[in-house]
Formats: sequence, structure tokens, C-alpha cells
Amino acid sequence: MNGVRKVLRDSGMVIWRNLLGVRRNPAMLTAATVQPVMFVLVLAYVFGDSLGGGPYREFLMAGIFTQTVTLNAAFTTIGMANDLQKGIIDRFRSLPMSRVAVILGRTGSDLLINVLGLAVMSICGLAIGWRINGGVVDAVAAYGLLLLFAFAMSWVGALVGLVSRSVEVAQSAGFLWMYPVTFISSAFISLTNLPGPLRAFAEWNPITTVSDACRRLFGNPNLAPTAGWAAEHAAGYSVLACVAIIAAFLPLAVSRYRWAACR
Repeated sequence: MNGVRKVLRDSGMVIWRNLLGVRRNPAMLTAATVQPVMFVLVLAYVFGDSLGGGPYREFLMAGIFTQTVTLNAAFTTIGMANDLQKGIIDRFRSLPMSRVAVILGRTGSDLLINVLGLAVMSICGLAIGWRINGGVVDAVAAYGLLLLFAFAMSWVGALVGLVSRSVEVAQSAGFLWMYPVTFISSAFISLTNLPGPLRAFAEWNPITTVSDACRRLFGNPNLAPTAGWAAEHAAGYSVLACVAIIAAFLPLAVSRYRWAACR
């Protein structure tokens, strides 16, 4: 128990340090707030009428939520790479603090940024006609699932950031995997028009199942629901995928942190 308390205490200090950095540089929040709003407006009004109008706007929001928390893993990637490049990791290394806490503090602070991003997008969605048609408990479960997925993606971002040799490399590497994984999914389109291999990948892509699960929980229409085990158990599969991602990338990130701190 003492070890757990120490990790939580150290993580809390790192979270506070990272949030102070955001307060001193509020432009960092642009990608978490302005960019998602631009996606909503462009897809809803530029492409929305040709893709289904009002029903498509409701279909769209769960995909935008999921895409945004995925892309926000770039905060973790760039933050870890920046700390590594500036020698902050070496300073943390010299302190009597948990190594896990350094990365957990980064993923934790970025999780709070995702909370703000989801709040801004929800307000924007309500403005364009999106509504939560399900119950309160279901809506809370949907937001909880999105934050769990955001936390899982942050651990992927942490590993990428620790592997990158500079912030510039981290920026490129961070988005290199995010965009293909995000768009080969049902976040914005029906999977029926995808060719065989891409459709098979998209059906098992957690971004697809998180989007579909949130549509069900929010009571929003799914314009072209897919068949298969993952689609039928979208919420359960999404939770299992998040747990698997964290279980895989947490030890890899911690191991890489230990190696990077010793360079």
C-alpha cells in the first residue's frame, strides 16, 4: 500500500506540473478544442448534406469524439519527447520518485485535457443538432468509455514519445499511425463501401467499436451497422481492447523510460 500511495503522490505532482505548463501556454489547448470543433463544422455542414443531413450529424458526433481522444495522444507523445530532449527526464531520474509516476503523471494530465475537449465538442454538437437520446446512466457510460480509450491511447503516445529522438520526430511519428487507424473505421463513414481487407481491419478496429458503442449509449442512429462479434459486443470489446492496450504499452513505456533516462 505504501508503494501505491507513493506512485499516486508522485503522479499527482507530475500532473500538477504538466497542468501548470498548460496554464502558462494556453495555446497548447488549441488542438484539443479548436481543431475538433473545426472537424465537426466541416464534416457536418460541408459534407453532411450529401452524406445524410441531420441523421448524419448525429451519427458523426460519436466518431468525432473517438477521433479526438485518439489524436490527443499526440499531447503525450510530444510532451514525453520534449521532457526527454530538455533533460527533464534526467532530473526526474535523480529524484527519489517512482518511474511509473512520471509517465502516469503525463497520461493523467492529458486525460484531464481530454475531459475539456469532450466538453467543448459536446457543446458544439448540441449547437448543430446532436442530442443525447439515451438515459443519463448510458450517457455517463459513453463518456467513461471515451476517457478509458483516451487513457489507453496515451500510453501508446508515451511509448512513441520516448522512442523519438526529438520533438520534431515525435510530431511526425505521433500522427503517422493515428490518421490511418482513425479513418479506416466507422467513425465517419459506413464500412459497406470499404474493400475486403480494409473492411476486415475496420470491423475489429477499436475506434469502430468505441464509436458504435457510444452511438448506442447516446441513442444516436448508426447509419449502416456492421455484423460480427465485435459489432454485436461493441462496448465489451472496446473495454477489453483498452485493457489490452494498457497492459501491452504500459510496461513497454516504463521499460523505455528506464533506458532513456540512463542514456
